[in-house]
Amino acid sequence: MATRPKIKVTKEGPTGLNQKFKVNGTTGEVSRPKLIKEVKAGKHPNYHIRNNGRVEYVASNPNGKKNDNLG
Repeated sequence: MATRPKIKVTKEGPTGLNQKFKVNGTTGEVSRPKLIKEVKAGKHPNYHIRNNGRVEYVASNPNGKKNDNLG
C-alpha cells in the first residue's frame, strides 16, 4: 500500500487562508494555485479541492483521524 504524501502548511495569509505548502519528498515550497493544479491532476490522491464560493483550497480526504489534517 502506498504511503500518503504528507502536505504541511508553511505560510498563511492575513485572513488565515493557506498560501504555501511543503510536500514531503520535494524541495522548497509550493504555492496554493500550484498545489491545486497538482491535486486536480491526481498527484496527491488523498487530497481534494474544496470551493467556498470565492476561493478554491486543498483539503485532505476524510479518514476519521483528527491529527493528520492540514495545518
